Amino acid sequence: MINYIVQLNKNVQRDHVRFYNRYGLAIAGDLYYSKDIDKNKKYPALIVGAPYGGVKEQGPCVYANELAHRGFVVLTFDQSFMGESSGEPRNVSSPDIFTENFSACVDFLGLQKFVDREKIGVIGICGSGGFALSCAQVDTRIKAVATASMYDMTVASRLGMDKTAIHKEKERLSKQRWIDAENGYPEYIPSFPEEPLDKVPSQLTEPTAEWFRFYALKRGHHPYARGGFTTTSNMSFMNYRLLDYIDEISPRPILFIVGDRAHSKFFSEEAYKKAKQPKELYVVDDAEHIDLYDRTDRIPFDKLETFFKNNLK
Repeated sequence: MINYIVQLNKNVQRDHVRFYNRYGLAIAGDLYYSKDIDKNKKYPALIVGAPYGGVKEQGPCVYANELAHRGFVVLTFDQSFMGESSGEPRNVSSPDIFTENFSACVDFLGLQKFVDREKIGVIGICGSGGFALSCAQVDTRIKAVATASMYDMTVASRLGMDKTAIHKEKERLSKQRWIDAENGYPEYIPSFPEEPLDKVPSQLTEPTAEWFRFYALKRGHHPYARGGFTTTSNMSFMNYRLLDYIDEISPRPILFIVGDRAHSKFFSEEAYKKAKQPKELYVVDDAEHIDLYDRTDRIPFDKLETFFKNNLK
């Protein structure tokens, strides 16, 4: 447990926990709650998922630190093959396993004596927004879902490519599997440096420069979150659709939170169109995509508190 990007609130307790998903992979998490709660009572609980490639010590700890102070029990976690969670080889990603891990978090929370099983909600940041929604499509124990700067990584895997480009990408990834098989391990090329930079390299263009503004600087740098996944991980995402059944979350509510300047805004707008009521698209003024990771002056905590307290009844 290192490199939390915010200091823990003095009134909040954080316990490191480990539990297992249905594949038998150990998941490392942090459980946050107010120090003055009565553990003989039951409280509403939230799960906060990290951005795609991120870890619990980054954006999730910002959300958990604040929402635990507001009366929720909050669980953050590292996805399998990431951070302190188990899974080999490292930095592999899977739309199925990453979705399943949200259900495993629900399992864990439901075993805590001071958590009300009927009052469990989920917040997914960036790529976890897609996984959280996908999980809620089938796991009805999740009673309400909020996303912040949501990405659907299965859509992103094909974004901007026509049929010819998609075929070429499949060819490239398929040939990479021969290389991986010959080497005995999968190729992984990190995007960010081992140590934080003082400033973003001037030659970078958007949105790459934006990712560097968070992950490569002291603001959000973490040695377990160096960006990207094994090269061939993308094959799974090109062959998977996360949100085909988003309409089946209804009548459970969805809150989509986006920055007005976010390059990713269209992901939330498209998901919002496909979802059924009750749903809301909430736009944060003067906010880019990464601002909803850690900017406490931009993240609408009052809105989140009201949404979950109203819907986890």
